[in-house]
Amino acid sequence: MSPETPSAGAPATLQCTVCPHQCVLREGAVGLCGARGNEVGRAVSVNYGEASSLALDPIEKKPLARFHPGAKILSYGSFGCNMSCAFCQNASISQVRVCGHPQTVFVSPEELAVKAQELLDMGNIGVALTYNEPLIAPEFLMDTGRLLKEAGLVLCVVTNGYANAPVFDEACRVTSAMNIDLKCFTEEGYRKMGAPDGLAVVKRNIQAAHETGVHVELTTLVAPGISDDEEAFREEVAWIATISPDIPLHLSRFFPTYRMTDAAPTSLSLLQRFQAIANEHLTYVYLGNVG
Repeated sequence: MSPETPSAGAPATLQCTVCPHQCVLREGAVGLCGARGNEVGRAVSVNYGEASSLALDPIEKKPLARFHPGAKILSYGSFGCNMSCAFCQNASISQVRVCGHPQTVFVSPEELAVKAQELLDMGNIGVALTYNEPLIAPEFLMDTGRLLKEAGLVLCVVTNGYANAPVFDEACRVTSAMNIDLKCFTEEGYRKMGAPDGLAVVKRNIQAAHETGVHVELTTLVAPGISDDEEAFREEVAWIATISPDIPLHLSRFFPTYRMTDAAPTSLSLLQRFQAIANEHLTYVYLGNVG
């Protein structure tokens, strides 16, 4: 969004600084993510504590294959996302500007931390912020993360990684593990998903998370016309290996959904070829959505 100059008597504007969109918002307006707004001249998270989903999941479902394998994690989702992927698998809660707001119930960070502790006997180790984009609500992330740390529990974040450096780096301070979507390895692909300069931003944040000691795993959904180019994928896995060949990579199979219902599912042969390419550089490569 380009900055607006309010006319005389018009509501003041402010600029959201959470992600690279840098949305400029009039009072009462909401940004591209559908989850951040201008409330009486203050930038606020309008989805703070608004839970659309709450479930106890195997941690491998996040997916996190090498962080406390066999454990359970209390998964919390809200609504909104700062990207607009045509293949979004959770469009009903993430693409609120298109699909409308989902039904939610309010769950405070304190209530979420208590619920996580109540589930310890069922193998729960903490909370995963997932299903929609957690980094567009950094206030909720930080408040929850601090409480979990005090209780000896972990915070996991499943994210597209498309956040400004100060927001992302602060999140790393309270986060034990992240699965970051590396959606493709071209800037053109990220532009198609509504994230200009997204590849550079996400690469920077992947490296920052790894360097600060967060357990990092990556996911690439192999989608037609976005992330199925073999040359770009070879560049992707070679780059990951420069950070660490031990970063797990999850290759997920695309199925028709949202605005790509006419596209064919990713062929298993392509997914397996990509796995073989990745295995040349990386220690841990997993296939997802193949069952």
